[in-house]
Amino acid sequence: MPQTWLECIRCGRKYPINEVKYRCESCDGLLDVEHDLNPLKERSSVEWKGLFDGRSRMSKWPYQSGVWAKKEWVAPTLDEGNIVSLGEGYTPLLRVKNLAGLPKVWIKECGISHTGSFKDLGMTVLVSHVKQLISEGSEIRAVACASTGDTSAALAAYAAAAGIPAIIFLPRGKISTAQLAQPIAHGAIVLGLDTDFDGCMRVVEEITADKSIYLANSMNALRIEGQKTVGIEIVQQLGWEVPDWIVIPAGNLGNISALGRGLMMMHDLGLIDRLPRIVAAQAKNANPLYQSFLTNFDERITVKARTTLASAIQIGAPVSYERAVKALRSFNGIVEQASEDELANAAARADRAGLYACPQTGVALAVLAKLATRGTIKTDDRVVVISTAHGLKFTNSKVDYHDGTLASVTARHANPPIYLAADSDAVLKCINSELPRREKLPR
Repeated sequence: MPQTWLECIRCGRKYPINEVKYRCESCDGLLDVEHDLNPLKERSSVEWKGLFDGRSRMSKWPYQSGVWAKKEWVAPTLDEGNIVSLGEGYTPLLRVKNLAGLPKVWIKECGISHTGSFKDLGMTVLVSHVKQLISEGSEIRAVACASTGDTSAALAAYAAAAGIPAIIFLPRGKISTAQLAQPIAHGAIVLGLDTDFDGCMRVVEEITADKSIYLANSMNALRIEGQKTVGIEIVQQLGWEVPDWIVIPAGNLGNISALGRGLMMMHDLGLIDRLPRIVAAQAKNANPLYQSFLTNFDERITVKARTTLASAIQIGAPVSYERAVKALRSFNGIVEQASEDELANAAARADRAGLYACPQTGVALAVLAKLATRGTIKTDDRVVVISTAHGLKFTNSKVDYHDGTLASVTARHANPPIYLAADSDAVLKCINSELPRREKLPR
């Protein structure tokens, strides 16, 4: 039996790992990468922990990457010479006290990565896999993705590093300038379509039916394999202890599946003896998973996603729905939503604690606060919130928040600049007025 293969999540049909395929030929189900765990069980859990801990202190190629430090669990048959890495992974896990009134909250800062989002974790594996396919004679001419911003940045950067052309499909006028700049800078073919993300996704699926253009969205199982290392890394950073909850923003839903797969692999190989609960956090304006959750997932609901500050998860028909539902059921997961007002103010509160939260992270933090208030998450629970992108990608929305110009948002933590004449008396008067007020603000 091969060490890894592609397997349909519906009917279980198997395909070779080096076949360019995204859906099952029998039932149209999505595919996952599956691993033969028997060779991996030849190492004990203590040995795996020691190996991974040792690699985390190395600068040796390719273990300077948090993904490739787990190569045996991710892509054991990939030639090291085909690895395309930009130093992804090993992002900080920050303890933030009394966030949402909880004393034991950590923020997994996935935005402190090469292109500023967790998408780097999956893209290093996918582009490395494509590079290997090309080296084996595949006639792949380019890689392509639909994106709301972060996926396009990651694909463009890793494709550029590999010397492979990239084609990016973006919803015209619906991503931030910072996100648009990244794929342009990396030399990708950037196509702005007059539609939303779901429309871009339909087009890229049609275009990549030609196997010479390789699909790089998270419906591709190779992306999930890299992204699954975030769960492994969280537990490793907690001293191999499992948190009670992990809260993660949810858009196209590949991240939910990936998080679950990494944690389940740790459990199956004996590195952990219990599983955390997973919370999928959605923006109220783009909440198909939340609405499906209300039916206990008996009905798959899609929506026309409305404009949300959390533009990276402004998706109404998530491709990885089935994968996400499977993971949520396995992890006793729940789904909650946040309004524009809630997510914007949650991000601003986090910024006051020294973070610089993207709107998607604001969704997760708002959901955390809701669940804490409700008592679902207890005071003594250990909670990790996954921050998916760097706040610098969303500078315009932050400026608008503090200017008080965001629709549907009452900016409770607004801090606009104060403009004064260049006069010492006026400046001192302002300082003496402002400092006492600031000292009374909650910390």
